[in-house]
Amino acid sequence: MLVRFWGTRGSLPVAARAATIERKIARALVAAGGQRFADEAEARAYIASLPDFSAAHTYGGATTCVEIEGGDDSFVICDMGSGLRELGIDAFARCAAGKPREYNFFLSHLHWDHIMGFPFFGPAFDPGARIIIHSGHPDAEQALRRQQEEISFPVPFDGLRAAITFRTLVPGQRYDIAGMTVQLIEQYHSHASYGYRFEGGGKAVCFSTDAEHRIDDMENEQAFEAFFRNADLCICDTMYSLAESVSIKADWGHSSNIVAVDLCQAAGAKRLALFHHEPTYGDEDIERMHRESIRFEELNRGDRPRLDVLCAYDGLEVAL
Repeated sequence: MLVRFWGTRGSLPVAARAATIERKIARALVAAGGQRFADEAEARAYIASLPDFSAAHTYGGATTCVEIEGGDDSFVICDMGSGLRELGIDAFARCAAGKPREYNFFLSHLHWDHIMGFPFFGPAFDPGARIIIHSGHPDAEQALRRQQEEISFPVPFDGLRAAITFRTLVPGQRYDIAGMTVQLIEQYHSHASYGYRFEGGGKAVCFSTDAEHRIDDMENEQAFEAFFRNADLCICDTMYSLAESVSIKADWGHSSNIVAVDLCQAAGAKRLALFHHEPTYGDEDIERMHRESIRFEELNRGDRPRLDVLCAYDGLEVAL
């Protein structure tokens, strides 16, 4: 399996401001200590050697969109956040090289940050494309049509040229879709959200964003431990710190890095990707949360196998 992250931010797209880029360049130049680089390749190698990711990179600002390869040759896409626009551009190039123009979407839920990319998804305007939108919500079509009403967007949903169909999935059932086995689980979030588990080729990936795990609901925790069981990668909502998620932001429908590590360790998962980053967090804040998550995993591991904790960023690819 191959997992591509096209959008990793929560709630609202964000972009690095000029001052942020300037600060990164200044820090990299200072760290170089007067070194000279013969060409761009040498300069890039130096940047790659910097110990802190945030020193010369950004986690990105597109809202949630993740692509999974591992079944048949059709596209499998989780959520339609603003990262979907870039995926659509890339898809045109791959389809020109012979990839089928069939797209399977799996929606976690219908909040704006998770569907806002669809009106800008180029293949939706391709009359030769086939799009199947899978969701646990029976009102998914209503939500997508509503965001393209004239008061919000100039092109109506019926103006899209692709053949678009909707399919409502039921938690607890197993589906064979796009050459993979797919299951979903209902999650605690406003208007509900759904997590997905994809299995194929002996690998398993769980996509679980916008999910609050309440400390007074152990039955729910056990259900997610079973859902994540032995997964090769769990992509989890880690929008807040533990302190925020149980105090001022309790009942906001999101979870923390600490709870994600705890659930994945109990489930025997191999990798965790921190995901759905808080839009007010800068790159340094997200990197600090990543370091704290790794440290907590070490302290909480006991005699269990090591859980590899990744921090998702726009453009990250993970091969399983």
